[in-house]
Amino acid sequence: MSRTIIVSNRLPTKVQRTEESLTFQPSEGGLATGLGSIYREDGNVWVGWPGLFVETTEEEEYIAEQLRADSMAPVFLTESEIRDFYEGFSNSTLWPTFHYFPQYATYEQEHWEAYVAVNEKFCRAVLEMAGPDDTIWVHDYQLLLLPEMLRRERPDCTIGFFLHIPFPSHELIRVLPWRAELLRGMLGADLIGFHTFGYMRHFLSAVSQILGIANQNGQVETPTRTVLVDAFPMGIDYQRYEQTASSETAQRHEQEYREALREARVILSIDRLDYTKGIAQRLRAFELLLQRYPEWREQVSLVMLVVPSRDQVPQYAALKEEIDELVGRINAQYRTISWNPIHYFYRSFPLEELVALYRLAEVALVTPMRDGMNLVAKEFIASKVNQRGVLILSERAGAARELSDALIINPTDTGQLAESMHDALVMPEEEQAQRMTAMQALVRQYDVFAWTKLFMDRLAYSKIKQLTMATETLDAPVLEQLHKEFEAADQRLLLLDYDGTLAPFNPQPQRAKPDPEMLFLLQALTANPKNRVVIISGRDRTTLQGWLGHLPLDFIAEHGVWLRSAGEDWHMFQALRNDWKTEIRPILETYVARTAGSFIEDKEYSLVWHYRRADSELAAVRTRELLSHLTFLTSNTDLQVLEGNKVVEIKTAGIHKGSAAARWVSQYTPGFVLAIGDDRTDEDTFGAMPPEAYTIKVGTGTRSLARYHVGSTNDVRKLLRSLL
Repeated sequence: MSRTIIVSNRLPTKVQRTEESLTFQPSEGGLATGLGSIYREDGNVWVGWPGLFVETTEEEEYIAEQLRADSMAPVFLTESEIRDFYEGFSNSTLWPTFHYFPQYATYEQEHWEAYVAVNEKFCRAVLEMAGPDDTIWVHDYQLLLLPEMLRRERPDCTIGFFLHIPFPSHELIRVLPWRAELLRGMLGADLIGFHTFGYMRHFLSAVSQILGIANQNGQVETPTRTVLVDAFPMGIDYQRYEQTASSETAQRHEQEYREALREARVILSIDRLDYTKGIAQRLRAFELLLQRYPEWREQVSLVMLVVPSRDQVPQYAALKEEIDELVGRINAQYRTISWNPIHYFYRSFPLEELVALYRLAEVALVTPMRDGMNLVAKEFIASKVNQRGVLILSERAGAARELSDALIINPTDTGQLAESMHDALVMPEEEQAQRMTAMQALVRQYDVFAWTKLFMDRLAYSKIKQLTMATETLDAPVLEQLHKEFEAADQRLLLLDYDGTLAPFNPQPQRAKPDPEMLFLLQALTANPKNRVVIISGRDRTTLQGWLGHLPLDFIAEHGVWLRSAGEDWHMFQALRNDWKTEIRPILETYVARTAGSFIEDKEYSLVWHYRRADSELAAVRTRELLSHLTFLTSNTDLQVLEGNKVVEIKTAGIHKGSAAARWVSQYTPGFVLAIGDDRTDEDTFGAMPPEAYTIKVGTGTRSLARYHVGSTNDVRKLLRSLL
């Protein structure tokens, strides 16, 4: 029976060493809550590091035994691995780079080697228990290489990957010496998830610009598989926070805090100590609020919780010192006998006390410089059972893409943040309730359990889609059945692509003229009155007419723009305009000038950039740049950018080989249909064919909407000869 294996750097249980023994402390994190319903099911397991360095084999065995009872399997790390993999590459290279702080990033080969080694260690641990039909869900930046490692050993496994931190612009990713390896590692998954569409877009851009791998509609076409990439905004356990906020314990704590703070109104800040959180910036903004609006002095207090984190690391230690100095200076300047501007706590709080602060606060400051999602914002919303309170949210937090009813600010704009605090404090209760109610409805609906289900459902779908794109070899039994159906049919429709199907590719497209063998095959096929043969090509109609117009063939030219039945005149699929070419052509000319060997083909209603004769490495870079450029220019227009075999074509959207081929199928209602093509434009033809049609992809790749595949144009001609 197949099962699900969750893999993350840390287990949902933290093992700690005390003077007497080892203790096992369950995690309170959202991930552990959301995945609890999965990994505790029969046979499922969570693989990860238990959180400490283990000194003896006996301790390892004891920890493994205790965790096994709770469906967990530990991966033990050495002290050097913890230092170089976790503190080194993960948190000193990837963390600052992905959060747009490259100035803090280090690039140590020793750290990279430890990162590779630990990912391999995780891979071995998973392989010990993973079968070929299992589903593996890998989490976060510490294990970016793991999906590809697992794919090599278990090619049929269903593998998902989710990144819990931001994915930055490809310009930042390309700074990393190991950028290609990291991207390929992630592409080992069947589904890659991010918190927001923006992170997803950055990843696709990096894959395109750095690896030169094409993508379309969130699908990355690797040499072996189609990888789906999508956005899955993570939620919280809404009910838990709502119920805790309504509990007597939380209300009692709130009352205690209220008595201690007297009449002061409360602005709340809760963060882990990290340079990405913008803690110092919000302290300066609070100081500016007191300067600009003296009336808030002795009226408003900032309650600031900073959870200790890595304060032995120089950047974190410096940040801690800066926060301490700011708090001390602001309090020294504005404090009175009865009022403290800032109540600063450098420690973590239990859930009930934390929720009591959420209840107490009128304003929450969630203003990171960069954050993957930031669940504090959602916890604050869920805890507001009276629908009163205002959330001030950084536009650079993933949550800002969802929580549009918060006051959205630029965290580096101190003045804007100060003004937003003032606006929040004077906001009418009716508006507060309106905003809070809308945000609560969203956070309640898209909670952590909905997030888990959505990802797992999408992962299952990605595998189904891969299977539908898998083709079979056109072997002897299939060929025998094809011949039987061909002979039995009174009307046969043969849809044949030209370049790469009937004729091999030529660096000079105009030299790919039909040879005597091709002309003989087409003449012989069309001589049989039962056969209707259609040449369906991206080439212009003039070329096709000149090469093959003397034969009784039907034509679909320029990817469906021009149509012609045998013996009739050419006509257009529908009326089109081509005035857009005056704007697009100069762009293509620029890329021709920058890419020696490339050239432009100007068709009546499309433009084509050919790069078959260009240097392959240079062409790969220029193609990605051009595709990105054209996609941007043609967004919200009726134009479509197509990437074919060594070509990029711009044409009117909605007209393609498939829509034109469907006309022939519906008009002639054949008893036998054969469609053969070699590139992405032919996928439209395959998709438009009836399920019983024989659709054949030409080439070594096996991913296609076609049912079968053959190796080359020689195989196509051999097949056609067998039909004579």
